[in-house]
This record gives sequence, structure tokens and C-alpha cells, in this order.
Amino acid sequence: MVVVGAGLLGCALADELTERGWTDVTVLGDDEDDHPGLVFRTHADRTLTALAEYTVEKYSGLDGQWCFNPVGSLEIATSPERLEDLKQHHGWATSWGVRGYLRTPHECADLHPLLDEARVLGGFHVPGDGLLHAPRAAQAQARRAKARGARFAAGEVTAIERSGGRVTGVATAAGRFRADVVVSCAGELTGLDLPRVPLTHEYLLTSPLPELAGHNDEHVQAGKPVLRHLDTGMYVREHVDRLGIGVTADGGLLPALRGAEAGTTTTVTLPGTPDGRPLLGEHPDIDGFWVAEAVRPEHSAGVARELARWLVDGQPSLALHGCDLARFARFSRFSSEPVRTSPFHERQIALGAHFGSADGWARPERYSTEVAAEAAVTRERVAMFDLTSEPRLAVTGPGALPFLQAMTTSDLAAAPGTVTTTLLLGEDGGVRGRLTVARLGDERFHVGAGGRVDFAWLRRHLPRDGTVQIHETTSGTCCLGLWGPLAGEVLPGLSTTDLSAEETYAGDVPIVALRLSTVGEPGWELHTTADFGRRLWDTLRDRGVAVAGHQALAGLRLEAGVTTPGVDFTTEHDPYEAGLDSAVRLDKGYFLGRDALAGRSAATVSRRLTRLTTGAVVGSGDPVYIDGRPAGYVTSAGYGHTAGRAIAYGWLPVEYSRPGTPVQVGHFGTRVPGRVA
Repeated sequence: MVVVGAGLLGCALADELTERGWTDVTVLGDDEDDHPGLVFRTHADRTLTALAEYTVEKYSGLDGQWCFNPVGSLEIATSPERLEDLKQHHGWATSWGVRGYLRTPHECADLHPLLDEARVLGGFHVPGDGLLHAPRAAQAQARRAKARGARFAAGEVTAIERSGGRVTGVATAAGRFRADVVVSCAGELTGLDLPRVPLTHEYLLTSPLPELAGHNDEHVQAGKPVLRHLDTGMYVREHVDRLGIGVTADGGLLPALRGAEAGTTTTVTLPGTPDGRPLLGEHPDIDGFWVAEAVRPEHSAGVARELARWLVDGQPSLALHGCDLARFARFSRFSSEPVRTSPFHERQIALGAHFGSADGWARPERYSTEVAAEAAVTRERVAMFDLTSEPRLAVTGPGALPFLQAMTTSDLAAAPGTVTTTLLLGEDGGVRGRLTVARLGDERFHVGAGGRVDFAWLRRHLPRDGTVQIHETTSGTCCLGLWGPLAGEVLPGLSTTDLSAEETYAGDVPIVALRLSTVGEPGWELHTTADFGRRLWDTLRDRGVAVAGHQALAGLRLEAGVTTPGVDFTTEHDPYEAGLDSAVRLDKGYFLGRDALAGRSAATVSRRLTRLTTGAVVGSGDPVYIDGRPAGYVTSAGYGHTAGRAIAYGWLPVEYSRPGTPVQVGHFGTRVPGRVA
């Protein structure tokens, strides 16, 4: 195999692969690591925090000169708003097991004496963060990989070669390297469509400062915590007797800067994507071509380990759905702003809709300031929700049923007209996703999923004999959720049998009606082609149906007990832990992940996805305390307007998941009382 890029990430990947026995590895390219080397482990995303933690652990133990200096980090706030953010960061650290402390202004000045204490309102101190020496870490890992047989060759990579949809090698200025697996760790490559959004800023190195004279030497370089100012984004680190400053320089916050002269200024380019997460996984259009890009240095070793596991073992151990390359639609790859609209868009604008973005779609979040009213009309009468942004797929062909049976946990061998909720598992039994599968005919299936990563997984496992075809239908179709106790009066001719599928009409509009609901009220998902979308909207509105947005839907979902894949449960959880065992049919025969579930049941789990009611709305990632000690974390939360209470889901040890167990949730520095529902 070939790894493109001999920088920190490429060397880390070569080290991890060769350690696992893949010694036929060639690393191509030059070392281009040039960045300040800051490591902040705490992130809102649990996976990114875990990647950074492994990076710190590994680089702290590499042989030779120091590769990681644990000087710690200190995030400071100079406004009340940013001080609240620090409290949230502390909550994330508590949830993910990172040791961190909220500090007073005086404590911040003690930790970093260059600070003007009078300007600081508070800080968040993480002792185990620090500085990464990227060239040393890369070289140390390269030495280890070479000792196991890996080869390194300098030179520019000019092209990725492919044939028949599969990678065949890499072309360089010095020649061609054949390979059936290629991993790009190098950024831009010719002809590849990847959603990169690089971020650049200026990095200033000051003249020598008298305040730092004699504090550090050329070997250690720094002794004070890495400083980050949340209000301006400024970061500061020591370079022996100088300071390196990124983004902007605030002389009021650091009085020592007032008399300092500028030394050198360089432009720092950090890898980025529209959602700020890395790009990992196999390219959807090129078999054997893998991507590990937009990876920040603090995540490098963690990403390398997980990618090596993915390649060697068939799957990573951490939940990487939020980093998977397949998560982006082609239309939304280069922007976080919505660029796609449903056929209902003009009607929604006329009704005063406020839009958010979902997979590149403009999705109505609410139509008025009263989200509670939109929820209430759903519970009391009937309302419709625009579900067009939710990915849809057609699976057809003589092999469609055997294929779906082998890929999912439920028994799909039911008569046409049946809807089944089922799961996608990894080989280890972890839940990759949840699907809604409607059998429309002997060889025709409609599949709804929580994200396009699920579709990429299905495509990767397609049989090579051509007996199964998969076609994404999202762009050419639209969908409305019609739910409420009066839904049957709106469309009285439709089947009222739960989990049924019917190809019929709403007025003169041809639809596929799926009898299912995510809000706890009866009704249907109504699917039609995009050209009939506006007609379907008008037909329902003419029959007195109210409109409601995604904010109301989110609260209704919480009330109904419907959890969300990739949010409430991930590949790190099995169906029994996530409370999804009703979707598992072990007696149906083989399916992917079935063997890993042997011996497991709801009675054997040690942790459980648990529903909570809380005294106030809390947030995802907030820590859950039992008897004053951290015991778990929140996955999703919101307000149930028709239930009149705040609701959350979170992971807890099974012994604390019994209904009635009192809990506290840490939310922006306060302890919100709650109870297991």
C-alpha cells in the first residue's frame, strides 16, 4: 500500500499500520508540517476528544527528544458570555474524562504571570494539554515504521491512478508506484473532489521579552500553559524568550506585548471542512482510495490508529460517523449554508418560515415564535412537517431482498406493503444506523436513513453480480410527515394499519404513504416526486392541515421516546445497550454483525441509553452526576412542549438506569436536578 504524505499524519499512519503487521507500506512525499503545535483536547465531540487524548498519550512516550510538552492549556474569558462558554467546556471535559479546572482571575494570573489579572473574568485550565513538536514526532514514528519494513520516498505526488473505479497506483515526478490501497494524508491532490475549507491566519513571533529572560531554554522552549482568549480567538505560546501569537495580538491582555517588537510573521494554514471535522474513509467513487485529511495535529495519532484499525480489522473502534467522508452531499461539500430547496420552499417563505441547514437543504426550523403552538396542534389536531432533507434510497433487483436481509437486523421477508424498522450493524455488533424499509414490490424497496453514511455502507457491500441496484432518490423526490389524531380525516382513504406502505393518491397527487410516525401520533410519511411536491402541499393545506417546523419535531420526538442514530447511539453501542433489541431478529438467519451479538441481551449490558426528565433544558455533552460523582453524559436534550417538561437522553451505568433514580446534570456550571424517567 501507499501512504501519500510524509508529514506528521502520514508517519503516524505508517507506524500504526506496521505495528499491526502491514509492513508493505510506502510513504511518499515531503514533510510539510509547519504549525504552532498547540494541543487542546477538550471538544464538544467525544470522538475528537478521544483522538486528541491518544495523540497526547502516544507522543508523550516516543523515544528521543521531547515530542509533547505537557505545559497545560488555559482558556480565558474577558466577557460574561465567554465565561459561560468556559463552564460548558469544563462540562465536556468532565463528560469525556479529561481533568480540567475552572480558575479565578487570580489563579489564571498565577498560572500565566504575563496576564493582566484585571482584564480576566475566569479561565479553564487543563493541565494535560500542551505543545506538540510535530517534526520530532513525525521522525520518531518514521524510524519505528522503517524498522518494521516501511519505505519512505521523497518527491511530489502528481496523480492518483485508477482503472475501472479502483485505485491502481500513484504517479510521482520520480516514477510510478503500484498499489491496490492508497491513503491520502497530504491535502490537495489532482482531480479529487473533497470538501476542504482551509483556514488561514497570521502567526507573529515577537522580539525577545525581558519578562521571559531565563525562564526557558532551547530544549524545553516553554513552561507556561498555552493561552487561548475565547473573546478574540487569540492564542499564545512561548518560544524560549519570545512569544508566538496567533490570530491577533492583545496588548491590554498581555502588557508585556506593549513594548515588544515584531519579529517574524508567517501564515498558518490549518486544514478544515464545512463542519470543522476531519475527512476519513474510503472515497465513494474510487475503491481502495482512502482519505485522512483535514486532520489537525492534535488528532494525528488518534486518527492514524483508528484508520489503521479500519484498514486492518475492517472497522475502527471509535465512532467516526461524524468524520466519515461519506457524510457530505456533493451539493453541500464546500459550504455550511443551505444550497438546496424543497418544492415547498416558496410556500414556506410565504408562511414566514425560519430556515436552518440540513445536509445542504434549507429546512424550516419554525414558522412562528411559538414553537409550543406548532407542537400543540400536532398533538391536538394535525400538522405537516417537511422531511425532504432526510435521505432516501431505492433498492431494486432480484437480489434486493437477500441483500437487505444480510445487511440488516430485522426480517424483511414480509409481503409487499409492509414497513420495517431495522438496524445496520458493524462486524462487532455496534449500531451503524437505523433504517426504515418499505417493501413496495417483490423486488422494490424504499429505504429511509438517518444519514448518507448509511447509504455509503450499503453501496460498499453490494454484490458484484449486478442483481441489486441502489439509487438515491432524495433529490428527485420530496416528503411530508402528516401526523396528529385527525390525520385520518385529512386522508380518509389511506390504510390505518401501522407499519404499512401504500402506493396511492392524495387528491390527484400520486404518493407513497408509509404508516409510521416519529412524534407519537398517528399518521404517515407522504412521498412523491419533486414535480408534484407543491401540489401535495396545497392539497393538504386546502384540507386544513397546519404547518410545523423541525424545532417542534425535535421536542415531539423526545416526548415520543424516539432516539437518533449518530447522536444518541453510535457504532460504540450495541442494540441492547441502546434499547433497540426489538429491531433484532436473531432467528432469521445470517446478517452482518449477528455473530458478535451471541451471548448478549438486555440483561447482560453494563450501560444503558436512559431517558431523563430535568428541571431545565440541558445540552448534549453535559455530564450526568449520581450522588455527586460524574457517571455519564447527555446525548440529546430539549423541551417537550406538550409534556410541559425538559427531557434528555444520556448514557448511564445500568445500575443507575432504573426509573426514579435521582440525577444531576452539569449545565454551564450549575447542577440541574433530574430523574430517570
